[in-house]
Order: sequence, then C-alpha cells, then structure tokens
Amino acid sequence: MAIEAAVDGRTQSGYRRNPLTKRRKVHSLTGRITEKRMLKAFKAVRKNRGAAGIDKVSISMFEQNLDQNLAKLMKDLKSGNYRARPLRRKYIPKASGKFRPLGIPAVRDRVAQEVIRSLIEPYFEPDFSDFSFGFRPNRNCHQAIRQMIEYWKQGYSIVLDADIQGFFDHIDHELIIDLVALRIADGNILRIIRQILKSGVMIDGVLTRTVMGTPQGGVISPLLANIVLDVLDRKLALKGYVFVRYADDFLVLAKSGSEIEKAYDIVRDTIENELMLKLEPMKTKITSFKQGFEFLGFSFSSHGISIRTKSVENLKNKIRKLTIRSHNFSGDVIDSLNLMIRGVANYYATYFSTVNTQFQYLDRMIRRRLRCMKKKRISKMDNFRIRNRYFERKGLLSLCSHLSKNKSDCGSPIAYMGQC
Repeated sequence: MAIEAAVDGRTQSGYRRNPLTKRRKVHSLTGRITEKRMLKAFKAVRKNRGAAGIDKVSISMFEQNLDQNLAKLMKDLKSGNYRARPLRRKYIPKASGKFRPLGIPAVRDRVAQEVIRSLIEPYFEPDFSDFSFGFRPNRNCHQAIRQMIEYWKQGYSIVLDADIQGFFDHIDHELIIDLVALRIADGNILRIIRQILKSGVMIDGVLTRTVMGTPQGGVISPLLANIVLDVLDRKLALKGYVFVRYADDFLVLAKSGSEIEKAYDIVRDTIENELMLKLEPMKTKITSFKQGFEFLGFSFSSHGISIRTKSVENLKNKIRKLTIRSHNFSGDVIDSLNLMIRGVANYYATYFSTVNTQFQYLDRMIRRRLRCMKKKRISKMDNFRIRNRYFERKGLLSLCSHLSKNKSDCGSPIAYMGQC
C-alpha cells in the first residue's frame, strides 16, 4: 500500500522517535470514554465557544441539562449508537472576495469530536514532524516563520510555495480512515470518525450528503488534516528536503533551482497520487527570498518581512466597519478598536518583522476616521482641531507603541539573524 510505505519508510529528519520502528496499533480506546473525559471535553468546547448547530441548541442550553446530556452522549458513543447530526452551513468571506464554507456541528457533536480527538491525538502527535506547526500543542505561526528564517540563514534561499486546491473540502474519507487505522484498531472509534465525516450538511433546509472532505469548523478536523499531510512530510523528509508546514499552508526550501524542481515533482506526485488531491496551479510557484513570497499573513522579500497586501486591506476594512461616520463616537468604539489593535500588534509586531511604516499608516487611518466620526465630516483641518493626544486621553492605543524598542533598523531578514 502506497500510504503505508510512505508512513513506515521514515527518516530521522524532523522526527523525534526512531522512524524505522514500526508503531503498534492501539486497541480498546472505547473503554477510556469516561464521565471525567466527557466533562473535560465539554469544558474545552465551552472555552472555544461557537454558534449553535442544526438543532439550534447553544452551549448554554446544552449546559442547563449537562449531566443528562453527557450521560446520554457517552452511552451512545460506547454502545455504537452514536449518530452525528448534519452540519449547519455558514459562509465566511475570504480576502479574495470568495467565501469559505464552514460546517458547524451541533454542540453535542462538538463534544463527541473532542472526546475522540483527545483519545487518538496522543498516538499521532509524538510522531508528527517537528517542522509541522499548525493546530498542534505549544506550536504557532511565529515558530513556523522562525524555522523558515533559520533555513534561510543556512543557505536555503529557493522556495517552493505550494497551495493545495480546496484541501479540507476534498480529502478522501477512506484515505482518512485508512491512515487513522494504521495506529487505531478500535472498530467503534473508526466507526464514529466515519460518522463524523459522513454526517452531511444542511443547506437551505435541504440535506446534502458529504462524500469527501472534513468540515472546516469541526473540532477533530485539524488533527485529521495533520494525519493526512504527515504522509507528505515523511516523503519530503525521506528524500532529504527541508520544509515548514502550517496545516495545508507549506513551503519547501532548497539551495538550488535543480533541487527545488525535484522537490516540486515529489510534492505533486504525493499530493495527486497518494493523497488524491490537487495543487492549485495559479498559487503554486517556485520563488526565492530575493523575489519574494507570502506565508502566514506576512510578505517576505529582500527588503524585509512585512504585512502582506491582502492582510493590510483586510485590516483597513475592519477599521472602516468599526468607524462608520454616521455612528456616534463613543468609548465602545475605542474599546472595539483597541481589541483589534492588540490582536494585530501581538501577531505582526515581532522581532523579525519590519512593519513600522505599515503601522504608522494604519494608526493615521484610525485617527482620521475617528475625527470624521466625531465631527461628522471629512476635513483636513480637523487634524489640527483634534490632536493625537486627545485620542490618547480617551484610551486609544496605537500600533506603533507596540513595536519593540530594540528592533534593528536594517530592514532585512539578515538583521534578525545576527548577520547585520
């Protein structure tokens, strides 16, 4: 089996355990579904919040009769009677103008998914690559970027920027089950996972079967995605390539054009023939640090690491929505803006980024629109009538104030790797 060969034929690169040691299958996980695990799963779902599913039962409503609901769900999970309810379809706008389809499970099904995730994750997580950073404990986007910069420091300057076409929506269900079954031999757990995958989607009151894909919005979907893409990680490691992956967003790096061309062939062959997916031809390209590319919301070039253009436009749109001129200028507006400012600064104001100019531009835009809200007009003279310190006294934060004082001014990734 091609999948099994890719998984069992492992190398040391990026993997903590001996890749040549075949892992034993795990049996009898169903017996580990306990009241304590059920309650812990519900608390995790409650912490992540989220909207009600197709049954219109919210988290607070589910909690009102918590003991009985969890007891009934646990009985269904352990007896083999669990049936996942259809997902509620919701569309989220993307930067490109298109919409990302989300499948929102019922609260009951989110708890069930969290239970299954907590049972199987310990048997997969330790065997994932150290260079996979998405949706994993104690890992984040900044770590992925730092790893990529470290590769650049080592001379890996040529980049394969790959994009998988509709990844979450097109993963083959049998592929997922086969890969999970390589480690999990509990038939009931596999049946529950199959139930989750084939629960269907309710669109405008019509039930649509799901014949492929794992729902974006499902608790267990990120883990299943990592299980699938670990096949690609292992294939690249087996061939000696270095890479950085965050969920389905990944880069392969090399020191020469000929090496990256071979990597491209390996990626395409694995994605299409083993994972039965497709690369997005318009978004998959071979580039370099000098030519520039985008990754995890940042834009990389010889001039430095800045916020990518699409992300800047998204931020501008958020600012516009929070500062509509016809609305009243109030403390609530300041609070909403501060919440956004903190989030943007926490993500983009890093030691490796050069975002000073972009932060200054966004700060000016925020203050300009607040002046328009207060005066109900557009006038450059209001810049003099309402000074910046007025907004400071009102409690408005600024993006620039979050920039590190000891950041280098060299404006190049080299500056952040001790080579300035």
